[in-house]
Amino acid sequence: MNSTGGRPATITTDDIVRVGREIGMRDLSMSAVAARLGVTGAALYRHVDGRWDLERLVGEAVLADLEIVEDPEQALEPHLVSFGMQLFDFVVEHPGIGAYMQQLFPRGQAGRTMLSAEIAALVRRGHTADVAIGLTNVVTLLGIGLAVSEERKLPNGQPDGYTPQMQQVLAEFLTDETTGPLHAQLPSIDPRSFVALTLAATIRGLVEVAPRGRPLGEIMADLAAFGGIEPVTGPPLQVPEGGPAASGLQQRGA
Repeated sequence: MNSTGGRPATITTDDIVRVGREIGMRDLSMSAVAARLGVTGAALYRHVDGRWDLERLVGEAVLADLEIVEDPEQALEPHLVSFGMQLFDFVVEHPGIGAYMQQLFPRGQAGRTMLSAEIAALVRRGHTADVAIGLTNVVTLLGIGLAVSEERKLPNGQPDGYTPQMQQVLAEFLTDETTGPLHAQLPSIDPRSFVALTLAATIRGLVEVAPRGRPLGEIMADLAAFGGIEPVTGPPLQVPEGGPAASGLQQRGA
C-alpha cells in the first residue's frame, strides 16, 4: 500500500491489528503502524481513536491467544502456581504485553474472560466469589510483575550499554567483603525456577490466611494486623458518569 501517490491506500481494522502484532506491543505506536501500512496518520485515525485505542485493539488481540490450561483435579495450591506460571510465560513470550496489562487491566473482553475463568476455578475449589477475586488479583499482579522484571533482563529489552554495566555491578557485588561471601553460599538457580519458588511461597501464605470459608473481611483484618497497617476500604466500585466506554477499571484511590 502506498500513500504517496495514486489511489489512497485502503486499510481495515484487521490490517491495523496484524501490523500492530508484527511490530509488537513494546514498540507499538501510531506512527509505526502508519509507516508499516504505508498510510498517513490521518488515515489511521479513521479506524482508531489515538494511542490508547490502538494499544487496546492490539493488546486484546494478543491476550486472546492466552489460554490458561486448568487441571480440574489439581489441588488449590498447585493450581494457583500453575496459573501464575502460565501467565508469567505468556507475558515473557510477548514483550510489551506485561506493561500493557500493568497500566490498566483488564481493558477489554480478553482480559475479563481470563480473570472470570480463574475466579470460577477457585469457586469450584471451595472459595466464595469475593475471596476468589482477591486471590486471582494477587496472583495475576505477581505473575505479570515478575514477567515484566524478567523481560527487562533480556538483551533486546535493555538500553544500550546495559550489559557491561550489569557485569560491573555483578562483579562489585561478588567481590564485596560483605555480600560476596554470603552470595557464594547460595545455590545457582535459573530465573524461571526462582519465579516458581516466589509464586509458591506467596501462594502458600495466601492459602494459609485465606482457607475455604473464611470471610474476606476477616482475611483483610488479619493481614493488616500482621503487617501493622490500616487497610483503606470504601464503597463498591461504581460505573463512572459517561459509562464504561468513558472510564476503565482503576485501582481504588488512583
